[in-house]
Amino acid sequence: MSETIRKEIQEGRTVLGLEFGSTRIKAVLTDESHQAIAMGTWDWENSLENNVWTYSLEEIWKGLRGCYGSLKRDVAEKYGVTLKKLAAMGFSGMMHGYMPFNAEGELLVPFRTWRNTMTEEACRELTPLFGFNIPQRWSIAHLYQAVLNGEAHVKDISYLTTLSGYIHWQLTGEAGREGERVLGVGEASGMFPIDSAVCDYDAAMVEKFDALLAGRGFGWKLRDIMPRVLPAGEKAGTLTPEGAGRLDPEGDLIPGVPMCPPEGDAGTGMTATNSVKVRTGNISAGTSIFSMVVTEKTLSRVYEEIDMVTTPDGSPVAMVHCNNCTSDLNAWVGLFEEFAGKIGVKPDKNELYGTLYREALCGDADCGGLVAYNYDAGEPVTGLMSEGRPMFVRMPDAKFTLANFMRVHLYSAMAALKIGNDILLKEEQVKVDSLTGHGGLFKTPVVGQRLMAAAMNAPVTVMDTASEGGAWGMAVLAAYMYEKKEGETLPEYLSQRIFAGQTGTTIAPEAEDVAGFDAFIEKYKNTLPAEKAAVAGLK
Repeated sequence: MSETIRKEIQEGRTVLGLEFGSTRIKAVLTDESHQAIAMGTWDWENSLENNVWTYSLEEIWKGLRGCYGSLKRDVAEKYGVTLKKLAAMGFSGMMHGYMPFNAEGELLVPFRTWRNTMTEEACRELTPLFGFNIPQRWSIAHLYQAVLNGEAHVKDISYLTTLSGYIHWQLTGEAGREGERVLGVGEASGMFPIDSAVCDYDAAMVEKFDALLAGRGFGWKLRDIMPRVLPAGEKAGTLTPEGAGRLDPEGDLIPGVPMCPPEGDAGTGMTATNSVKVRTGNISAGTSIFSMVVTEKTLSRVYEEIDMVTTPDGSPVAMVHCNNCTSDLNAWVGLFEEFAGKIGVKPDKNELYGTLYREALCGDADCGGLVAYNYDAGEPVTGLMSEGRPMFVRMPDAKFTLANFMRVHLYSAMAALKIGNDILLKEEQVKVDSLTGHGGLFKTPVVGQRLMAAAMNAPVTVMDTASEGGAWGMAVLAAYMYEKKEGETLPEYLSQRIFAGQTGTTIAPEAEDVAGFDAFIEKYKNTLPAEKAAVAGLK
C-alpha cells in the first residue's frame, strides 16, 4: 500500500486541504481513494489587543508555512519522498470576521475575528432592514459598525474578505496580476445573505445596503469590494510561483495547482460529515460550537438565535452558532493536570481527557445541583452580547462529585447550542433525519455523543473520518472540483464516491439523559442573571 501511495505522491495525484481553526491549523493530504495519508499541524491562539480578538498577518503566514512544513515532514517520514506535485488544493478558515484592504493590498485595521462581539448597534439596524438575521460576527455587521463608528479607513476599502479568502487571494496572485477575489458560497453566506436560487448575494439586500450608505461619500458600492461567489465544483484559479514560494519556502512545491473556491469551517464540516442534503445536519464542537441543518423550507420568522447560511453548493441551512464551547472545559482539565504534576504524576493528555470525560457518565443526569457557564467571550444566543465570564455555581447541598463536576462542564459546553436548537426543532418543527458530530468534543468515544444526543433529543453519529475534520472536508471539496463528472452534484459525489461503505457509530438519546439535560437547562436559564451580573461586576 505504501508503495502505491508513494507513486501517487510522486506523480502529483494527491489532494491538499488546509484549514485555519481557532487554535490549530491543520493540513490533510488525501490519496486517489480520498483517504487521509498524511497530516500537518500548527498550534496558534488569538490575541486580545485593544479589546479586539485578532491574529496578525505575520502569525497567519508563519502558521501557514509551519503547517505545510509539518505536512511535508510527515510525507517524508512515512513514504520517503518529498512532496512536490499536487492534483488540487483548497483552503478553509474560520468563517466571518473582517479583513479590509486598500488598493495597495494593505490591511487597513487588524483582522477582527468571528469571536468579536462589538457590532450590536449595526445588527440592530441591519436585521430589520433586511428582514434577515444578521449576527454580530458577520462581515457585513463589522463593515457597517465601522461606518457607524466613523472609522476613517472605511473610505479606503478596495477589498473586504475573510481569512480563507485572503489566503486564496494571495496564493493565486503574482507580480503584475492580482489574485482571485473569490469565495465559496458557504463562506460568502457568512459575509452577507445569499439568494440560494442564484447562488449569489441577495440583490435586494445589496440595494438596501447601498442605499443606506448613499451620501456618505464612499467611492465604492458593496459589490465593488466583496468577493465573487462560486459554488463547490467551480475552478477558482491556480497556485502561482509566488504563491508556491509563500506556502513552501524550501521551493519544492511546483506551481500551477488548480485551486477550488475557499470555504469556511461550516462548509467543510458539512462536507466532512456528508451533511449537505436536505434534512441532514451536523454539529461541530471545538473552541466554538455550531450546528447546521439543511432545511426543506424557510423559517416562519426571523430568530436572532438562528443564522441562515448555505451549504457549499448553495442550499439553505439553519445554523445555530455559539461562541463558546471547550475553552473553559480545557482550562479545568489543565487545572487537574497541574495538580497531578504537583504530586509527581505526569499523565498522558489523551488519557487525562478520556478519564475525566468518561467520569461524567457516572454523574447525575441533571448534574446534581451544579450549574456552569463556559463564557470566555460573549454569547448572543443567551443575551450576553459583548462579554462573558466563566462561572461555576452550586447549591450548598449539591452532589459535588467529580462525576457531576465534569458532567456539568460538558453540559455547559452544549447548553447554548441546545437553547438555539430547541427553537429550530421544537418551535419550527424542522425535520432532521440524521445529525453527525465532529470536532474535539467527540474525540473521546461515546461521551460527547451520548450527551449531545440528550441535548438534541436526536441520534448523533460520529464517522470514522471525524478526527480528520474540516481539513479533510476541504480536501474533498478540492477533489470534487478536480474530478467531478458532468452534472454530478455535490450530494451525489459525497454519497456515492466519498461515503459509500463508510462506517460510523450512532448513539440514540436515553430518556433519563434527555430529562436530566432539560432539568439542567431550566436551572441554567434561571441563573443567567447571575452570569450577566458577573460580566457587569467583574472587570
